[in-house]
Amino acid sequence: MTASDDLLRRIEAEPDLAGLLAWPGDFDIARRDPIEELRIPSGLPLTPIAGDGAGGTYFLCGAPGGPRPVLYTDSEGGATLFASDLVEAVTLIAAYPYWQELGRGHSVEELEKEITDDDPDFPADRAALLALLDVVPPTAEEALARLRSSAARTVPDFQPIARHEEGDSVYETSYTPLL
Repeated sequence: MTASDDLLRRIEAEPDLAGLLAWPGDFDIARRDPIEELRIPSGLPLTPIAGDGAGGTYFLCGAPGGPRPVLYTDSEGGATLFASDLVEAVTLIAAYPYWQELGRGHSVEELEKEITDDDPDFPADRAALLALLDVVPPTAEEALARLRSSAARTVPDFQPIARHEEGDSVYETSYTPLL
C-alpha cells in the first residue's frame, strides 16, 4: 500500500474528513461518476475518486500500490494533471480550494477574501481539515510551483480521450497558470 491508497481509505472511512473535503474543498467522494468514459494515452487505468459541484471529476491514474498521479477533468472537456499523488492533491485542495484560480491573475488575498465572504466559517473549516490531515500547507508559491509542474506533464500521456459513438474526442488542457 502507498500513502495515497491509505489516504483514500481514510477519507472513505472518516465522515468528518470526507465532509470537510467536500466543503470547502469541493472534493466530494460521493460524486465519483464521471460524465464520460475516458482513457489516457499512457494506458494507465483511471479510477474516479471524487467530483466537484461543477461536474468535474478527480481520477487516480495507475494501479493501487504504485505511483498514482491525480488527474482532474472538468465538465467542459478540459483536463489537467493536478498532483503527483493523492496526498499532494488533498493537501493542495485543503490549503487552496480555489486552486484552479491560482496563477491566473488573482492574488491569494483576493481569493481568500472571496471565499471567506461567501463562507465566514472557511478559515476555521480549513484549519480543521488541515489538522485532520496532519499536514503543513505549502506556501502559495510552493503550491503554484507544484501545480505548474504537474500541469506541464498533462500532455501527452495524461490527456484524456473520451469515447463516443461518432468517434473519440481529446480533452483540452484546462489549467495553464501564468508564469
